[in-house]
Amino acid sequence: MKNAIEIRDLKKTYKKSKRSPAKVALKGVDLDIPRGSIFGLLGPNGAGKSTIINIMAGLTVKSSGTVNINGYDIDVNERNAKASIGVVPQEINYDPYFTPLESLELQAGLYGVPKCERRSKEILEMVGLSDQMNAYARSLSGGMKRRLLMAKAMVHNPPILVLDEPTAGVDIELRRQLWDNVKLLNEQGVTILLTTHYLEEAQELCERIAIINHGAVIVCEDKDKLIGRLDSKEIIFKLDRDIASPIETLSYNVIDKRSISVSYSPNEQNAGDIIGVVQDAGYRIIDITTKQSDLEDIFLQMTGK
Repeated sequence: MKNAIEIRDLKKTYKKSKRSPAKVALKGVDLDIPRGSIFGLLGPNGAGKSTIINIMAGLTVKSSGTVNINGYDIDVNERNAKASIGVVPQEINYDPYFTPLESLELQAGLYGVPKCERRSKEILEMVGLSDQMNAYARSLSGGMKRRLLMAKAMVHNPPILVLDEPTAGVDIELRRQLWDNVKLLNEQGVTILLTTHYLEEAQELCERIAIINHGAVIVCEDKDKLIGRLDSKEIIFKLDRDIASPIETLSYNVIDKRSISVSYSPNEQNAGDIIGVVQDAGYRIIDITTKQSDLEDIFLQMTGK
């Protein structure tokens, strides 16, 4: 099968209640997540990311549409569909009176994994919790608890792993460790669906990215193609003296008395010509730095936030 997850015309409307009006969370979402890929699902708060994940996990009932997970329709083969994914939730939840090893053994039992096939210690070593495997979960740090959630999602060897904001609130070092774990799992053939607010994370890990806003997918493309949508670069010049008068024929922003930035389109303008204009104005260039479009620029352009 080409795709690990296929979603067609997925809609979800939360009914009106005494406390809140009816809300349309998903407006006919179509998504294909290739098998063996790291796929990023991005969007602002309330865009519909968690609703999609909750529908796949069986925690939310969809209004209409179809969802196929590893070839199983969630309406026809719900049990097999659920067994095909492991979900790492955004909220930290754990049993404070269980050790990490006990938590994984219990989780494996709930999934019907025979004792002879369980890999609890191996998984704890993979996520860096070997030294804490027999400590009470309540004694773990916040970052360790997130690693425990990832370990619990892996006990039944799912071919698809869904990570909902897996690095929210963790330090940079732990974030890098989790990135390494994700890459290792993907190299072993696991399909990864990642939602994140850290755009650098999506740019570092993901091969294909979808951006969702107001319950609708507004773009779904390979990462490089998506970043290439913004055909713009920025050059920052540090000059040898204060800028006494405007530099003619050049559009720029003043950063400080001796620094300016120039935004341009490589298809319309040559960087060498811009440098020449600055030098012809009588300035000597002390330093040059450049900046290309990144995923953050695309996200802001697409969502308007």
